[in-house]
Amino acid sequence: MAVTLEAMVTVGSLNVAEPIHTFVGSHLLPGSGVDPDSFWAALEATVRELGPRNRELLNRRDDLQAQIDAYLIEHRASFDQSAYVTFLETIGYLEPTPSSVQLATTGVDPEIASIAGAQLVVPLDNARYALNAANARWGSLYDALYGTDVIADTDGAEAGRGYNPVRGARVIAWARDFLDAHFPLDDGSHHDATGYSVVDGQLNVALGSTTARLADRQQFVGFAGPTDAPHNVLLVKHGLHADLRIDREHPIGADDPAGLADIDVESAISSIMDCEDSVSAVDASDKAVVYGNWLGLMTGNLTSSFRKDGVDVERRLHPDRRYTAADGGELVMPGRALMLVRNVGHHLTTEAVTLDGEPIAETILDAFVTAVAGKHDLAGSGPYRNSRTGSIYIVKPKMHGVDEVAWACRLFERVEDALGLDRHTLKMGIMDEERRTSLNLAAAIEQARDRLVFINTGFLDRTGDEIHTDMEAGPVVPKGEMKSATWLLAYEDNNVDTGLASGLQNRAQIGKGMWAKPSEMAEMLATKGAHPQAGATCAWVPSPTAATLHATHYFSHNVAARQEELSGRSHRSRSELTALPVLTRELSPDEVQTELDNNCQSILGYVVRWVGQGVGCSTVPDIDNIGLMEDLATLRISSQHVANWLHHGIVDHQQVQATMERMAIAVDDQNAGDDAYQAMATSYTDSIPFQAALALVLDGRSQPNGYTESVLRSHRRRQKAAGN
Repeated sequence: MAVTLEAMVTVGSLNVAEPIHTFVGSHLLPGSGVDPDSFWAALEATVRELGPRNRELLNRRDDLQAQIDAYLIEHRASFDQSAYVTFLETIGYLEPTPSSVQLATTGVDPEIASIAGAQLVVPLDNARYALNAANARWGSLYDALYGTDVIADTDGAEAGRGYNPVRGARVIAWARDFLDAHFPLDDGSHHDATGYSVVDGQLNVALGSTTARLADRQQFVGFAGPTDAPHNVLLVKHGLHADLRIDREHPIGADDPAGLADIDVESAISSIMDCEDSVSAVDASDKAVVYGNWLGLMTGNLTSSFRKDGVDVERRLHPDRRYTAADGGELVMPGRALMLVRNVGHHLTTEAVTLDGEPIAETILDAFVTAVAGKHDLAGSGPYRNSRTGSIYIVKPKMHGVDEVAWACRLFERVEDALGLDRHTLKMGIMDEERRTSLNLAAAIEQARDRLVFINTGFLDRTGDEIHTDMEAGPVVPKGEMKSATWLLAYEDNNVDTGLASGLQNRAQIGKGMWAKPSEMAEMLATKGAHPQAGATCAWVPSPTAATLHATHYFSHNVAARQEELSGRSHRSRSELTALPVLTRELSPDEVQTELDNNCQSILGYVVRWVGQGVGCSTVPDIDNIGLMEDLATLRISSQHVANWLHHGIVDHQQVQATMERMAIAVDDQNAGDDAYQAMATSYTDSIPFQAALALVLDGRSQPNGYTESVLRSHRRRQKAAGN
């Protein structure tokens, strides 16, 4: 079925889809200091200059993969790891490691440079989610505990629609333990507090007939309200703040001896607004929504209206928080997470803008538009500021190797020149998620040393790229066993070690990946403390609630001190980093079918929403009905895994087809309560989402780098053309 093209507007040699042309001219550029003629001329010039080089680099990916495929086929029966490393060096896949790299980035906000904490990542095509993420700088600890499985549903503490005082008492006890652990008193416990007051610049805690102070007096930094009965008390540890909200009129505070109604924890220190893996933006209309939301965040004017529990709600950005400092001055705390924006990868093109009839590299358009939006923040014309140091933060995903990082740096230079921005205003985050970049990370950092602010182990995409790169080595291990593979453990260590050796400490973020179980907060609380303990200054979470709970890990772990401990650690070898995760044992038929069921169910559960409803990130029930956060990265793993087993005869086409059909019935059942959902099993041949899922597997081996966007976008356009 043909897709109806959007109307195009000719600007110079560019043809621009009407939704993008209108957005740029009527919304993006006014007030930015950039006129439309200059904007479009600069975009055209940049596409002409950098487009051919980008295509060369993409061709280089294919050439290297072809050489690796041939080598692995030839040496499959007599593989030698040391010889494999030498081969990768010979073809230029592995590049020389610089003898010394020292980051030189300046003008970085403290949320990036010096504060360790949770990082929230959200799809930018959803204004409500974007505002939630921006406002997740502060989160209610009581709400995060009460509404999740951190507080067990046992012995009368069951969660329900109404308030359960038994559950509430457990929340309060947990929170008092938190205060005692991180803000201990010189005598006594916060459990016994009957009041808080400020005397001579110090916090006094009444304990019945006695009074205590903080064991570390420096942890008290501010308050709001009268000194004898403050309604806010601000404490700090490891650069993170906790705001004790005291309100004896509040239902909770009225029953509390100290009047403590809640504790607001500084939660998502930074947030990535995503144009990439978590969005389903396939045409100019979709991209205009994504761009418009980023612009609204940068101007401070974004709002979202919706109904919740029968009440009309309007969400907007939160203001800063104001306190009286301990020394009597004014203390202003940011009310919002520092926002970064993730552009799309270099491999994507967009028909929203064409040059000489050819779609342009979408990442070039992203860079221009998101940078202009950032100019509005730098001008300070809106009610709030994002960057207080004059920077615009752009995360670059899916770059393969040093030359692609160098190309991205040139792109940023062209954008800065075109928009009248000082050099290195555009700061770069490098997603360390593709095999060739992770193996050459030090050299990649060196290329971006004047603007780098972020490296992150995107272990999901890294796994997908590992499977695709190693496709010809043999069948890979089941997905669950991949988490303990030699290469993955080495990769996680290497990210931190290389970052520290390159001078990122106190200058840039060293990040870790996503917690993918949004409802399993007790498990997250028990395990995700490993990320700050590993020396990471930030780690990804899927929700504001998860950010608040994960923030408690940064109160427990002094990341700066941990980084000092790790700074002398021996680095992982290239042999470990390139170890192949291939099967070394026979799998039973039941093991094979279980793995195939899990993969197919995951693929279908995500794709049916992406293609069928335009939802790019969602919590998808797995085969055991446990909700898992799925995006393009998780889809890449599952589809490549099935493609690998299909290629090596672990499964066959008939088995894959039958499993897909059976899992489609299960996914239809899981979505039965969604009125907008269109079932797949009623007609497998007519279901566009089902056909997309099947194509991802059957054509997975031939997809460049195992990426999924080409298949998804073509099928989503068909779905939209069909009126869905």
